[in-house]
Amino acid sequence: MTFNVAAEAYDRFMGRYSRLLSPQLADLAGVRGGQRALDVGCGPGALTGALVERLGPGSVSAVDPSEPFVAAARARNPGVDVRRASAEQLPFADRTFHAALAQLVVHFMSDPVAGLTEMARVTRQGGVVAACVWDHAGGHGPLAVFWQVAREMDPEVDDESQLAGTREGHLAELFEAAGLREIEETAHSVSLKHPTFDAWWEPFVLGVGPAGSHVASLDAEGQAELRERCRALLPTAPFVITATAWATRGLV
Repeated sequence: MTFNVAAEAYDRFMGRYSRLLSPQLADLAGVRGGQRALDVGCGPGALTGALVERLGPGSVSAVDPSEPFVAAARARNPGVDVRRASAEQLPFADRTFHAALAQLVVHFMSDPVAGLTEMARVTRQGGVVAACVWDHAGGHGPLAVFWQVAREMDPEVDDESQLAGTREGHLAELFEAAGLREIEETAHSVSLKHPTFDAWWEPFVLGVGPAGSHVASLDAEGQAELRERCRALLPTAPFVITATAWATRGLV
């Protein structure tokens, strides 16, 4: 899965949730002053910014394979070393960081175990690798209503529920396969208020991620049906979406 979209599109679609999740992942990883941290799959920089608040820009590095996201993360976080790279090939020496974090990324890695193994490689002995992924398999992610309707319209749709780390316990299994130890998995939740139905719906048409790709694959009639069936399931606006992510940490 690629994210060759404008950073602002991601902000409106998933960034609005990931900004709320970032401090929780940083807490899980025990990020604190005096450390160096790496944000893997940084996107436009939501978690990067949270790390900068704790460590300062000179102690934070970030990577992402999307050029638009790399450019945005650099612009939004001056002084941070942001590079274009994949999780499976991190451009850093062994044992560089105290913590390596991946927020809402593992399920999009081409090889999740290889990506987590690389995160462990660049983390110091005794340091922390931490990651989180929405509970798409359990139906508690922020896109649950969208994918419920999409499945009703097309039972064969790829609804993200089979991706790595999206079910309880799977992230921990991947961490174990990557050689990490003292693995802990927890559930983290965020709540976001949507002032209108359109404020909730419009970001889905921006082409971001699997959901955006699915909308783009439909004709105008299909998009309209999907939209209106989602509207019927959601509460009257304003409404709050509460989403849960599985979060896991392990020691190197």
